[in-house]
Amino acid sequence: MNEEIARRLSEAAEAHRPDRARMLARVQRGMAGPAVRHRARPFARSGTRVALAGLAATGILTTGGLAVAAIVAKSSPSATVTTPAPSSPTAGSPHPTSARPTPVAPAPVTTPGSARPTPPATSPSPTPTAGESRNGPLWSAGSVDPRSNVYWTQSDVALKTTQPLTSLTVEIRIVQTGGVKSTGTWQTLPSGDFTVTIQEAGGTLVYRWVLKPGLTVPAGSHEFAAQFNNGTGGNGTGVRGAAGDGYRVDAQGSGGSASVRGGFVPTR
Repeated sequence: MNEEIARRLSEAAEAHRPDRARMLARVQRGMAGPAVRHRARPFARSGTRVALAGLAATGILTTGGLAVAAIVAKSSPSATVTTPAPSSPTAGSPHPTSARPTPVAPAPVTTPGSARPTPPATSPSPTPTAGESRNGPLWSAGSVDPRSNVYWTQSDVALKTTQPLTSLTVEIRIVQTGGVKSTGTWQTLPSGDFTVTIQEAGGTLVYRWVLKPGLTVPAGSHEFAAQFNNGTGGNGTGVRGAAGDGYRVDAQGSGGSASVRGGFVPTR
């Protein structure tokens, strides 16, 4: 009896061709509508028919469930997750980012026909002014003191020596332009070491410093100044020019004698 039932179930399962469309429609109607109550069948049927019906129903439901699952799987496309690409900053972005530029060293300047780079131009060394002079261990420069004005003038002589001096004479000559009158002298070395005289001869006011015998001027920088009132002379504006003025320095040291001379250059 059991083998007969199994054979019939197998034949019924092989011969069954489920209608997928009808099953899907029934499933959808069942999900949308209210639950339908089935009438209970009387238990008067034989046990064999009940068992066969149960097994057949089980096979039908199993096959139908698989068919519905396959239809649902085919009808509903799988969701695709898309990762957005990072957006590059534009000119309108609130916080655009950009790579830091790499500094580039300027290329050396080359002259035509030469492979060697031309060095950058350098400022030329200052040329001596009209009031500068060099000789042996001596260097000198004459200038009009910037504190001078239309009424009063101070003419300065800067003197440098690289070795001690056993004899020194400094002379400043100021052209008499009309009413020029001396108001004194000034020097950085001790005034007691020099004999200072101021004389006017041949239309020139002469200031002279002479080192006293037995004394020595040390190596280094020193300064001598002649001060005077301008008087009535000038160039029409009340300013006195120093074009005709000049100085001279004569010295003696261990290396022999040396002399420097020059004029006075305005410093303003």
